[in-house]
Amino acid sequence: MIIEENKKKEGKNEKLLIDLCECNLLLNYQFDRELFDICVPCLLKVALKKEESEETRKEAEMALLALSSIRDNFVKKELYLNEIKEIIQYHQEHHNLTQLAYQSAWEFLLYRLYKDKSLNEVIVNELHFAREARRDLEELSKCVDWERGKEEEGEKEKEKVFIIMRWLKTITSYFHSCELWNEELAVLIGSIVQVYQVAKDNYKEIGDWCIHLLRTAAERRAVNVKDLLKGRAFDTVLEEFQRPTLNEKIANNLFFFFVNVSNRLEEKKKDEMEEAKRKEMKRKLFEKMEEEGFEDIVASFYEKFSYIFANHNVFIYL
Repeated sequence: MIIEENKKKEGKNEKLLIDLCECNLLLNYQFDRELFDICVPCLLKVALKKEESEETRKEAEMALLALSSIRDNFVKKELYLNEIKEIIQYHQEHHNLTQLAYQSAWEFLLYRLYKDKSLNEVIVNELHFAREARRDLEELSKCVDWERGKEEEGEKEKEKVFIIMRWLKTITSYFHSCELWNEELAVLIGSIVQVYQVAKDNYKEIGDWCIHLLRTAAERRAVNVKDLLKGRAFDTVLEEFQRPTLNEKIANNLFFFFVNVSNRLEEKKKDEMEEAKRKEMKRKLFEKMEEEGFEDIVASFYEKFSYIFANHNVFIYL
């Protein structure tokens, strides 16, 4: 139906074509890549509309939500890059999209990064993903009464929590695929820590995902150890290690956070200035660990995590 409607020279029903494209992307798990040539430009055209009306905002939201469901990495760059850049940059200046639509635009773009590393520069330094994700996380967090918990939240809060969770998953894609550093990463780490602090007691799924994100950040070379320090990731992980209700899944992520950081701090640098910075960073971090009694914390978990040492060949350099 999509192909037939698109072929029409006269009498093409644009609304029907849009609806069909959205249904195709939202309801399928396996995509016909040939249909991307029709669906992607069609829905980007909807999202590019500049009229300021609630109807236009909702149309753009549905179009971008459908596009964000494309997990297939083989979408040709010429089909989307200029358009998605314009959509994101226009919103950064005019705030014309809903929060869900804006997050969906980023999600669509981030899924392309896994296969096309040429997008690194665009995403990091041109469109400023870390800055934008941090800003939206902070705005969304202010709209949720974190003390009440999920059982008492209203419809508006449910929507905000839903979008926060989508942002956290998009940030995961960013950490896994991005290869460029910029100074905005530290503030993004800080925002993840803030979300964790408010969500950990009553929104377990969000709290767990934040800790998983901190572990992922510690693994990725695009994130500097100093970003984790500035963003208070170390303070948070040290605090959480001492919680009496710590479950095994969270403890595992916290533990590997330190394994990854420790291993990175052991990598000697050829440049003398960089080597001096590494040593100073290592000294500061291990002083902090000593102040917090980290060696005792590790010892208390040693029996529980003996399988990690035995099966994964890991070691923390204390």
